Amino acid sequence: MSPGTGSDRAALDPQFAEQISGIVRAEHGRVVATLIRRLGDIDLAEDAVAEALVTALERWPADGIPPNPGAWLTTTAGNKAIDRIRREGKRDLKHKEALDMIDDSLPEPTGPVADDRLRLIFICCHPALAPENRIALTLRLLGGLTVAEIARAFLVPETTMAQRITRSKQKIKAANIPYQVPREADLVERLAGVLAVLYLIFNEGYLASAGEGLREDLSAEAIRLTRQVGSLIRSPEIDGLLALMLLTEARRDARIADGVLVTLDRQDRSRWDADLVDEGHALVRRCLAAGRPGPYQLQAAINAVHTDALDASLTDWRQIVQLYDQLLVIQPSPIAELNRAVAVAELDGPDVALALVERLDLPDYHPALVARAELLRRLDRRTEARAAYDAALALSANEAERAHLVRRRESLGS
Repeated sequence: MSPGTGSDRAALDPQFAEQISGIVRAEHGRVVATLIRRLGDIDLAEDAVAEALVTALERWPADGIPPNPGAWLTTTAGNKAIDRIRREGKRDLKHKEALDMIDDSLPEPTGPVADDRLRLIFICCHPALAPENRIALTLRLLGGLTVAEIARAFLVPETTMAQRITRSKQKIKAANIPYQVPREADLVERLAGVLAVLYLIFNEGYLASAGEGLREDLSAEAIRLTRQVGSLIRSPEIDGLLALMLLTEARRDARIADGVLVTLDRQDRSRWDADLVDEGHALVRRCLAAGRPGPYQLQAAINAVHTDALDASLTDWRQIVQLYDQLLVIQPSPIAELNRAVAVAELDGPDVALALVERLDLPDYHPALVARAELLRRLDRRTEARAAYDAALALSANEAERAHLVRRRESLGS
């Protein structure tokens, strides 16, 4: 490759490099899911996609980005997989079928789930895998997150997360799970796990656990896939999760300013997406009208109260506390108790809320440390607040959030 072309151009032109990076992030999940369906082998698919991405980074700066980069990546990755199968002399039935599938572009039955990415989530949510491993594996395969990023999201060492993901792949391979097309009965059985995975994917996109502040590709994909699930299964909880995502996503443009995270109470509400807010509110009304709301529906209702207020000072905190009370009845958790305490601070004061927070056993939960720091700040306990901000900073790898926490800590003075 001659000087000034190829990868040199990407190095010299950061904007072009970022464009390629954005395409890779957006297409990674689809390409991986397609290759896993065709190959029936997770490791082979991942390796082939990784090689295709390297090839893209080498060729696109010189040749230009292809009109359909996703198709280009899929074809290139398929060719890489064929080369490896032939090079390594793999000739068992599984790999022979994979060669026939890729060489002849034969369609493969997909069962009730036609979307490759959604199908892969249902596969990853097989009962043979522990819930936390389902989520980690999905974030790795569909989200394209590194093991380090996933480990930070789960607050575990990188080596521990690497072992979890490896064991999950081995269990899937041993159980022949990837080659089983999810049946109609599997959809309902695995629905709760699928919704939990989609919500975690959305959260990772809305506030990434590391690096850049937001990953719009992940949150957009989570919303798209949730809509897909809703087209397959009728359930108020699916509508509730979709509403929760839409009402949260509506605030994206106001979420970060000049590289610094902007908390809900300080956001410019004129920048919220009114169409997403309206759709989310309509879904919440429909859910609540059905009666007996589930956890996602109640969380969506809480977000509806927030987004219904034209100004933070007009928020109906009493209603929010009541909704958290309902949530704690049907799904008790220290996380819900923490969020309820934050709302209680607006009704009964920071001293009452701090007592509630300090009763919780969440020593390494980052939002709990942030909430404690903010309550201590409001009580003018500056030394303790500074220490709490330091503890929260130690657990945060998101650049926008770190900038916000540093600014809050520095504003305490010496």
